[in-house]
Amino acid sequence: MKKWYDEEYEFTVEVIGFLHGDKTERYCRNGEEIGDTYTCTYGCPVNQDGYGICSKVMMMLYPIMEAVRSGGDLENIGGDGKYTKTVVCPDGCVMFRLTAKPLGNENFHKGGFWDYPDETI
Repeated sequence: MKKWYDEEYEFTVEVIGFLHGDKTERYCRNGEEIGDTYTCTYGCPVNQDGYGICSKVMMMLYPIMEAVRSGGDLENIGGDGKYTKTVVCPDGCVMFRLTAKPLGNENFHKGGFWDYPDETI
């Protein structure tokens, strides 16, 4: 992989609780534990051991992350603040807190970084 664009935001996803019980065995396939933390900029969030976040949760997080990238305020969709939102996994097992941190870089589209790779347009 050759990452060439410095993203506008860094995202942190932290496991903050369970809806039922106090452990994930026989409950959460990914084995999430309270305090587990995942980070990313544009790709899928990974933890300090290189393991990725649950794909079902990522399906929910992606549109929220895109809302932030397009200038949105997460409070407008029930967030805890402009850059934070609590999300429950689709299986109803684990609660996550998504936090976005602005990095001060230009927006991918407004900054003119996106372009066709050839002269087809």
